[in-house]
Amino acid sequence: MTLAWARAACSHPALSGVSRAHFGELLEELAPRWEASRDSALRERRGGDRRRAAGAGPRRRLVFVDRLLVTLVHLRLGLPHAALAEISGAIREVRPLLASRGFAVPDRPGLRIRTLEDLFAYADAEGVELRIDGTEVQVRRPRAGRPGRKAFVSGKKKQNTIKTTTFSDGQGRTLFSGVIRPGRMHDQTAVRSEGIAEQFRQHPGVRAKVDEGYRGLANEFPDQVSAPPKKPKDDAPLGEHHAWRERRRRQSSARICVEHTNAEYKQWRPLQRFTGRRETYAETHLAIAGLVSDRSAQRATRRKPSTELVLARQTAC
Repeated sequence: MTLAWARAACSHPALSGVSRAHFGELLEELAPRWEASRDSALRERRGGDRRRAAGAGPRRRLVFVDRLLVTLVHLRLGLPHAALAEISGAIREVRPLLASRGFAVPDRPGLRIRTLEDLFAYADAEGVELRIDGTEVQVRRPRAGRPGRKAFVSGKKKQNTIKTTTFSDGQGRTLFSGVIRPGRMHDQTAVRSEGIAEQFRQHPGVRAKVDEGYRGLANEFPDQVSAPPKKPKDDAPLGEHHAWRERRRRQSSARICVEHTNAEYKQWRPLQRFTGRRETYAETHLAIAGLVSDRSAQRATRRKPSTELVLARQTAC
């Protein structure tokens, strides 16, 4: 892939995944961090301050603008590094910067969520009801005889997968995506191992809607976590079955937006089927999810109409 082709791809939002304005914002945000990390690595390599004037030494073929550009195209299209040839090193430098950015917050420019603690603090302060759901991406099968080989075999998909957990608001806008675990681990076990139960205890005002995979959390925090209602017994009155279906439909309708959030990630080729090394999946996922959150945070917040009565005009008494 030539650099000219990469430039053309980045100019097309459907291929690069970002608009020109968004690309400019990323460039302004990440360029100083890349320069600082590069200077730090060079200082550690030579064991002290530089001995020659700035600008001396070998010239880099790609300036940071081009490095960011080809990284975005790689994340969007999932091109193998063999096709990228000489710019693989640029991707290895820029991808960690994108992964460490965190997730954009709707209506809060400049504020980003980076941890589960940040997420619950934000949801508690703003009164946001969370939607939680897990998703899986197929990955390479580990070599025979390698320790932990079975840990990636998903009982649901019957494939080698890596599982992530997505947190969104009621409009399907990404607030946090992470909790990256091998595919064999249950959805609920994954978030519990990240400390989600402790976060619910520390923030009793936070509410969340989940699917059947998080039934244990709903049982432990019945006032905070809403799971699908339990099905009545077969010999229960017909009215109970109709009421159960209606409650289940309403709960599913309120929770389905997080499924749409997961679908946004799958528009990026690496998260449809990850063909790279499993060790780099977490970095790739966080980089893509952060870029998706930038776009979803720009969607306007829908306000609920007020039920308070307001006089249309003042009347003289």
